[in-house]
Amino acid sequence: MVLPLWFVLLLLAAVQCSAVRNCYPGCHCEVESFGLFDSFSLTRVDCRNLGPGTAMPIPIPLDTTHLDLSSNSMGPLSDTMLAGPGYTTLVSLDLSSNHVRKISQNALSKLRYLETLDLSHNSLQSLAPNCFSGLPLTEVDLSHNSFQHFDMDVFSTKVNGEPVSVDLSHNKLESVSSSLHGRVLHIQSLNLTANRLSSIPNLAGIPLRYLNLDGNPIAYIKEGALAQLKDLVYLSLSSLGELQEIEAHSFKGLQGLQVLDLSNNPKLKTLSPAVFSGLDSLQELNLSMSGVTSLPMNMLSHLPSIKSIILGQGVHCWRTQKQGQFHRQLGQLQHDEVLSCDVQGAVL
Repeated sequence: MVLPLWFVLLLLAAVQCSAVRNCYPGCHCEVESFGLFDSFSLTRVDCRNLGPGTAMPIPIPLDTTHLDLSSNSMGPLSDTMLAGPGYTTLVSLDLSSNHVRKISQNALSKLRYLETLDLSHNSLQSLAPNCFSGLPLTEVDLSHNSFQHFDMDVFSTKVNGEPVSVDLSHNKLESVSSSLHGRVLHIQSLNLTANRLSSIPNLAGIPLRYLNLDGNPIAYIKEGALAQLKDLVYLSLSSLGELQEIEAHSFKGLQGLQVLDLSNNPKLKTLSPAVFSGLDSLQELNLSMSGVTSLPMNMLSHLPSIKSIILGQGVHCWRTQKQGQFHRQLGQLQHDEVLSCDVQGAVL
């Protein structure tokens, strides 16, 4: 009997969940089966808040892909706390809210398929170079820690047992990145919200698409501070309570940036048009609850793709066309693009 195509597709998409009998006490384990005749499965394990004195590593099923170990007061991560059967298949790991102060250099070394790592709400001040070496990480959350400096060496790798990092001197970035292609930097999303960073960290060479630096004591953003992050699509610099100045050309080089959040920066009073030089793809700019209450008329010449700007106390501006006069030679109406706001006089 030939099965109808719609029925085959339904079987392929079907997902069934069932509990795991031998789940560690206090944890919740769930198997998700999918594919034709449930031929594939993955296990999600939730071991949040197990209580003090829990021995690590916790036994988990062999095919575990997602593990939540948050809120367990784990303290420093040693080489053996995340090792053993089941850990080598992890794709996602949540270690948030664990009073982690230190991570040994090889604590994560066995997690060779790990793509998403949450270390938020801990007490980290630094990370050992190469501690993420060899991991195919694409998303890292280090928010709500105590970093005063952040070094991209944590994302470097080892070749023949020796650490390798990216040399930015003498414009060698391109050649070094090429030699390490496919072996080093995969990070696309990095969250450093609510740390103690006083300046934009040097993240050149990381193919970031999403970067969040909210809530850090950054007072100045220097020219070229973000120039090497050419793949960035979303940048959030919100709630920087000390931010007073963004230098001209600070965002130059971010030709792919689509969203820029500069909201809740009360000490930021003015922005020159040159600040936005190079942001050819920017579509959304958020300046709400900041000290910037007006924008110059020639903003559009620097932001050819802008669609929406939010100012001050929720003043919303958008790109519109202002109809001009009939052109005698071209025989058609000429239109000028302007910023229109829902509060009269918001744009100077």
